[in-house]
Amino acid sequence: MKPTTKDLLKLVDAIAPFGLAEAWDNSGLQVGNPDWPAGQVLVALDVTAEAMAEAVAWGADLVLTHHPLMIRPQNSIDFGTMPGAVVALAAADQISVVSAHTNLDKAQGGLNDCFAEKLGLMDVTRLQALSLGDGELTPSPGLGRIGELDQPMPLFEFADTIKSNLGIPGLRVVGNRDCMVKKAAVCTGSGASLVQEFLGSGADVFITGDMKYHEAREIEQAGLALIDVGHFASEHIVVELLVQRLVSSAETAGFEIDVRGFDGETDPFIMV
Repeated sequence: MKPTTKDLLKLVDAIAPFGLAEAWDNSGLQVGNPDWPAGQVLVALDVTAEAMAEAVAWGADLVLTHHPLMIRPQNSIDFGTMPGAVVALAAADQISVVSAHTNLDKAQGGLNDCFAEKLGLMDVTRLQALSLGDGELTPSPGLGRIGELDQPMPLFEFADTIKSNLGIPGLRVVGNRDCMVKKAAVCTGSGASLVQEFLGSGADVFITGDMKYHEAREIEQAGLALIDVGHFASEHIVVELLVQRLVSSAETAGFEIDVRGFDGETDPFIMV
């Protein structure tokens, strides 16, 4: 049985419940019709013109991404510019667009867990263990993870290991190059909102992307370390993760589905 967009939304919700998403986020159906077929799914990090062109060329029914097409409300839809161009193309070719963003960041076995595993961390637990809801602290999957290295190593040696594991040419480091790293905190994407959690976590280094100057200085002044791998490098692993999880979930549910990862994405930042 081939799934519909509605069926695929249920599969994604089982992998990363949409109810986990941050209040400001816009995970879920971005464009499309719940009744449209979703037998061929293209997975990407971003909703780009290139990804949509690939979807059209392949004959995809649905594009599943990590980053939403739209996070803020749109006052108007201009079909000649993004995101309107995607809306027009999706409507004309009947391609639904679905995103799993902060819900996938938080979910057990989601992007942050995948990132921690990619970096070789063990005994991984949540960095942001509690959330404030209705005035009370309640358990939450939370953003970020914290774990330990198999063996302590100097900061710059660990940075080289991360470059190798992620297949990236460079990264930014804050801290004493010879300080020993045993425990690490991680957050995919931009981790600036978790600096205070990191400072109180007992971790030696914070690995994330998009860290700003003042947060980096705060970490330095605390005598701790920071490794900024970049937003893209910390999250592009989501493509492989979603392909694997979606194929497995669809097979369990008895759906006939063809899932393909989009391999045409590159980091917008070029190191020179």
